[in-house]
Amino acid sequence: MSATAEPDPVIAFEPHRRRLTALAYRMLGSVAEAEDVVQEAYLRWHATDRAAVADPRAFLSKIVSRLCVDHLRSARVRRETYVGPWLPEPVLDAAALNAETASEYAEDLTVALMLALERLSPLERAAFLLHDVFEMDFPEIAEALGRNQAACRQLATRARQHIRAARPRFPVSEDDGARLAAAFLDASRSGDAAALAQLLTESAVLHTDGGGKRQAALNPIFGRDKIIRFLVAIAGTPEPRPAIEFRPVQVNGLPGFVLTWPDGTAQTLALEIEQGAIATIYVVLNPDKLRHIEPAGRA
Repeated sequence: MSATAEPDPVIAFEPHRRRLTALAYRMLGSVAEAEDVVQEAYLRWHATDRAAVADPRAFLSKIVSRLCVDHLRSARVRRETYVGPWLPEPVLDAAALNAETASEYAEDLTVALMLALERLSPLERAAFLLHDVFEMDFPEIAEALGRNQAACRQLATRARQHIRAARPRFPVSEDDGARLAAAFLDASRSGDAAALAQLLTESAVLHTDGGGKRQAALNPIFGRDKIIRFLVAIAGTPEPRPAIEFRPVQVNGLPGFVLTWPDGTAQTLALEIEQGAIATIYVVLNPDKLRHIEPAGRA
């Protein structure tokens, strides 16, 4: 390779893949779609005059941002017709999607944050993530989004207000989280209403995402008493109960489990904990969102 030749596209791209995937997952809430977007960014990078790119990281971040915004706009109708509650694809290795910045959100992939991002417009989401999480300057963001700097600042400000209002701040140690998760699993499996009442906050919420492909509640279940009735009814199904395998994991940084049924289908359970009690339960059953999850018995 001569001194004036362009750098190898693979060698030049790979150091940025992790950051780009972290950005795309936060934008799209899907591991598979994030990987597709990053691959498309690579193809565009391959076709680019790379010798003319002064800052590959910023250049690639702009490409991924634009691709994600376009994808979200095209996916809006699908999201509006989604069967039941929509939850992001679960991630078991949240560290692999660390934004690697000094931002307070750099390591935050909690479901509450992802749902808060989902409620933003595509441009608000992009402006917030690029500035507050990935620490890009507004001139770069304006170029990436095709808006002026003032508009991008307004987008980020509106998004920041929504995120701060929706994002819980109740740090829980991994040991305490695992203990509560194990107790909840035991109580829900056995239908122990008294134990569940001790574990759940009064205003607890249960979200189950089956996407119309697995049996799930079509709406969130609000309130401790309603959740307990729902779980006790499931536990009360006739014997024999199926032999389900359980693997304790962190789901999007939250304590939880991968559960695998005898037919090989999987689901994830994640718990958001506030002041020592379970405030929100997130269950993903949609098989389209679990293709990247290793079943419990095979990990």
